[in-house]
Amino acid sequence: MNNSFEITGGRELRGEITPQGAKNEALQIICAVLLTPDKVTISNIPDIRDVNKLIELLQSLGVKVQKTREGEYTFQASDVNLDYLNSPDFKKQAGSLRGSIMIVGPLLARFGKARIPRPGGDKIGRRRLDTHFIGFQSLGAIFDFNDQDNFYTVSAKRLKGANMLLDEASVTGTANIVMAAVLAEGITTIYNAACEPYIQQLCKMLNRMGAKISGISSNLLTIEGVEKLKGTTHRMLPDMIEIGSFIGLAAMTKSELTIKDVSYEHLGVIPDVFKRLGIKMELKGDDIYIPKQENYEIDTFIDGSILTIADAIWPGFTPDLLSVVLVTATQANGTVLIHQKMFESRLFFVDKIIDMGAQIILCDPHRATVIGLNRKFPLRAIQMTSPDIRAGVALLIAALSAKGKSTIHNIEQIDRGYQRIDERLNKLGAQIVRI
Repeated sequence: MNNSFEITGGRELRGEITPQGAKNEALQIICAVLLTPDKVTISNIPDIRDVNKLIELLQSLGVKVQKTREGEYTFQASDVNLDYLNSPDFKKQAGSLRGSIMIVGPLLARFGKARIPRPGGDKIGRRRLDTHFIGFQSLGAIFDFNDQDNFYTVSAKRLKGANMLLDEASVTGTANIVMAAVLAEGITTIYNAACEPYIQQLCKMLNRMGAKISGISSNLLTIEGVEKLKGTTHRMLPDMIEIGSFIGLAAMTKSELTIKDVSYEHLGVIPDVFKRLGIKMELKGDDIYIPKQENYEIDTFIDGSILTIADAIWPGFTPDLLSVVLVTATQANGTVLIHQKMFESRLFFVDKIIDMGAQIILCDPHRATVIGLNRKFPLRAIQMTSPDIRAGVALLIAALSAKGKSTIHNIEQIDRGYQRIDERLNKLGAQIVRI
């Protein structure tokens, strides 16, 4: 099943759009239900492939799942079937979904063992899982990798608190280790912990379930292990990657857009980075209003040198939005250096944008210089294939601003992270046909 989008570009959009629940938060929060036999209710869950596949995986494990209304589910892991971890079905289900790695921490903490096949997911360079397993080993787990069946296995009678320094501030790594440590015996301290809003949300939810985590929102987490956790309710934040994507989209298509209910205090520097590209926006209540702009001008550093926009661990700029910033800069007035520090293959989609007529110099796998031509030459419509979720949406934004009809293949990649993006943008006046 390989679907494509056919996009007629060059149309102005107008209206209001509400961001979906945060994908990256959902993947962690949903795994946390495995930590308790009690009922957990979660709302604002995005209806996207990666999240739906994870919910199906939990059902296969014996978790009772009920959809109570649009975007809201109850989960009860009172009867988990660990034998399922040894089945061929599990290998297939878990292997196709990178987020499945986060069932390991909760299962290890509550049942003393877990296993996972080597995962799939985005092709954006090497994404190591060492951080996760070194963390589990610090807590006293025994780790084994079987290269015959490609399975990672961890086991422990009872995890013991430990001091650890993460070798990278991995969001999923931090989440997994925190979920393991909440039921460990004694105190765990995690230095160089990721502190994205997703992690803050997870820690707050775990504390409501009876965990004792302090240092939330900093990169030093202290976790005092408890005997057991109870049920709770949780609401997902809006997806900040979608919000950033819509800001870029508005500027590229000269559109007047209102992005509703953005939870502004959790967006960090995201609005500021887009403002440095010259995009005007106003905060109205908790909505971001973006007026129609004929032109937008990229800022420079104080001495007049070329602006650099780089990703960094939170509260720095999220790597997930660099593709969108890069595309948005192509129609701005001015030059910017995009420095993608975290993933070495994330910039490989720029050749498609160059084919569309953008002026971009790819310096190396990590850096690209974008020379914005102030809309003198609109992008040309072309045929392209989406390599990963975030590049997929950047290509979609480029196609919506291009003159003529573009086709994007492999849109499963976009569907993995963005809920019915075609229907939602068409309501604003876009012309996207799913074929």
